[in-house]
Amino acid sequence: MTAMIEQLRKKLPYWVEASRVHTCDGQVASYIPELAKAPRDALGIFITGQSGETASAGDCGLTFTMQSISKVFTLILALIDNGEDGVFDKVGMEPTGDDFNSMLKLELVEPGKPFNPLINAGAIAVSSLIHGDSPPVQIERILRFFQEISGGASLRFNDSVFRSESATAHRNRSLAYFLKDNEVLGEEIAVEDVLQVYFKHCAIEINAEQLSRMALVLAFDGTDPLTGRELIPRRYVQIAKTFMVMCGMYNASGEFAIRAGIPAKSGVSGGIMAVVPGQFGIGVIGPSLGSKGNSTAGVHLLETMSAELDWSIM
Repeated sequence: MTAMIEQLRKKLPYWVEASRVHTCDGQVASYIPELAKAPRDALGIFITGQSGETASAGDCGLTFTMQSISKVFTLILALIDNGEDGVFDKVGMEPTGDDFNSMLKLELVEPGKPFNPLINAGAIAVSSLIHGDSPPVQIERILRFFQEISGGASLRFNDSVFRSESATAHRNRSLAYFLKDNEVLGEEIAVEDVLQVYFKHCAIEINAEQLSRMALVLAFDGTDPLTGRELIPRRYVQIAKTFMVMCGMYNASGEFAIRAGIPAKSGVSGGIMAVVPGQFGIGVIGPSLGSKGNSTAGVHLLETMSAELDWSIM
C-alpha cells in the first residue's frame, strides 16, 4: 500500500493537469443558481488509504455541497432505520435509463414508485423514511451520521445553497407530489417537510478530503479502518455500492462502469465520491459538468487512474 501511495503522490499532479483541460467540455450547473458561482476550471482529488496515508493534487481544498452524493448515505441511514423491506417497499432496485430528475416512469410504470434510491424521486422517498418526529430532528440525525462517517469532520449546511435550491426546485416539488399521489409518501407526510429534509442533506458542505474519508468507510464494508469501529452494517454497504455501480453516475453509469469499473456517485456541484474496495476512498471536485450531470474532468481523471492502476472490479 505504501508503494501505491508513493506512486499516487508522484503521478497525481500530472494526471490532474492532463484531465483539467476537460473542464472546457462542460458547464457549471446553473439550475440551482447558487451553484453557478463555482469556478469552472477547478479540479482536485484527495485519496485516503487504510492506514490513513493520503495523496492529493489540484484544488482539493475547494468546498462544495454534496448534492446527490448525499443520497448514498441517506439510503444507508434509511436502511438502518427501516431495514431492507421497509425501504424497498417505497423504492425499486433498477436503473432507469432516464435523467436523474425525470418523472416519466412514475406515471407510466406500475406501481408508480421510484426505480432506485439515487434518482431524485427515489431520494425524496428515502428522505421520508429517516426516523424523527419533525424535519429538524431528521436533519440533525442525518448531519450527525454524516459527521460520524467522515471521521468526526465539522460538516455544516450551506444555507445559501439550501435556500437557492428550495426556491427553484419546481421539478422536485412535482416529483414529490407524484409520490404523494402514488401513496409512496404516506398520508401523514407533508410534501414540504420531506423536501426540506431532502434539500438540506443535499446542501451539506464538504471538501475532497472529507469526502474521501466517507468513501473509505465504504471501501472497507462499513468499518472505519482508522479506528476499527463498525459504523455501518456490511450488508447495507453492499447495497449502497451496488447502486453506485448501477446508478451512481446517472444515465452514464454503464459507460463509467466499463471505463473505470469502480463504485462512484456524482453530484451536480461537481463532486464525485469513488471507492476502490479494500484499498482507498476517493473524493474529487470538478464543477464543470457534462450533459448527463457528471464532472467532465473528474470522470476523465478517475477513468485515467483506474486504467493506469488496474482498479476495475469488473
